[in-house]
Amino acid sequence: MKFERLNVPEWPLPDLVAFNGKVHGIVDPWWQRRWVRRITWGATGLFTLVAAVWIYFASGLPSSQTLLAYQPPLPTNVRGYDGSLVQTFARERRVELSYDEFPPLVVHAFISAEDKSFFTHSGIDVPGALKAVFNYTIHVGRPGRVPGGSTITQQVAKYLLKDSSYNVGRKIREAILAFRLESTLSKQQILEIYLNSIFLGRNAYGIQAASRAYFDKDINELTLPEAAYLAVLPRAPANYDPERATQKALARRTYVLGEMYKNGYITEAQERAAETTSLGTIRYGSNEKFHQQGGYFMEEVRRELIKRFGAEAKDGPNSLYGGGLWVRSSMDPVMQDAAAQALRDGLTRFDGGRGWSDLGMKVDLGKNWAARLDMTPVGTGYPDWRKAVVLAKGDGRRPSAFPTARPGF
Repeated sequence: MKFERLNVPEWPLPDLVAFNGKVHGIVDPWWQRRWVRRITWGATGLFTLVAAVWIYFASGLPSSQTLLAYQPPLPTNVRGYDGSLVQTFARERRVELSYDEFPPLVVHAFISAEDKSFFTHSGIDVPGALKAVFNYTIHVGRPGRVPGGSTITQQVAKYLLKDSSYNVGRKIREAILAFRLESTLSKQQILEIYLNSIFLGRNAYGIQAASRAYFDKDINELTLPEAAYLAVLPRAPANYDPERATQKALARRTYVLGEMYKNGYITEAQERAAETTSLGTIRYGSNEKFHQQGGYFMEEVRRELIKRFGAEAKDGPNSLYGGGLWVRSSMDPVMQDAAAQALRDGLTRFDGGRGWSDLGMKVDLGKNWAARLDMTPVGTGYPDWRKAVVLAKGDGRRPSAFPTARPGF
């Protein structure tokens, strides 16, 4: 066997000693200065601290793959034998839409109300964050919360974390997840999650569910003042309730309309016309057309679905309160309503000749009695019947007066 010598070019090796000497010649004079050493050690310590905080708080956060595969919990809808919708089972009532299905009017209203720089920032609004830190610092030791200046991305992060605690650690984790969201999803995808997930009161999660709950409309039917009112609600739905806090709701809606005008989404004439429009909301629950249908039958359907598929999202993709199932049942809505009406009529005739009976409930007339009366667990039975308060009754006789409740009650 014959071997040949491999010819390797003779490259000159670098003179590391000379190079090291040059580096020391440049660095050492600077390092002798005290302020350079202080800045260097300070920067090193700050980098180490930031890295440690990042690693500590980032552990356990959703990964990029989890964010890409995220699906919000969807309600289970039950149909009758004829295909009509008769009941829904949901912890969070929502209708999931794609970004393209959201009208620009709705998108502009929410951006103006919550985060006007949404399409330009990288997850954190730096001026708003610094202002929030300053306000938090001067507010330490005082009761109540300080507005956090959260962007829409941070609000999505908060929703995904399922954590509403009020502490610095939560805000740090929220900020880290916001950066991860911005690096993983597009602005449109983030806004889609936000508009489908945000809680807007009346057990409505997402814009479509809220549009039905407050106006009994689909979002593509909303007018400018209606869209502006919905954009008021993410901050605190209870504080801007259309019935209990009408003036606060109108004032906040005026602010949103003003921001839409400043951002160039509407004209001054549109802003003024919308400001003079009433809220136009419906009463809570008035759009739940199948709320009372099914009764014990629907409860048995619910139990059977839990037995087969589980109740929560952790039980699988087809869970009752997270899987968005469509279930066909054997219930006949027409016959069900007829049977319920016949029973109701029979009970009314039976009870009508027996005189009035006290339900044993009380309403404090000095503390917003109308709202308390509306929340009492008493069904009226008929659409034209209203709840009422009995102020006085005689012994062994029917009440001498049934005061007429305020309109709508």
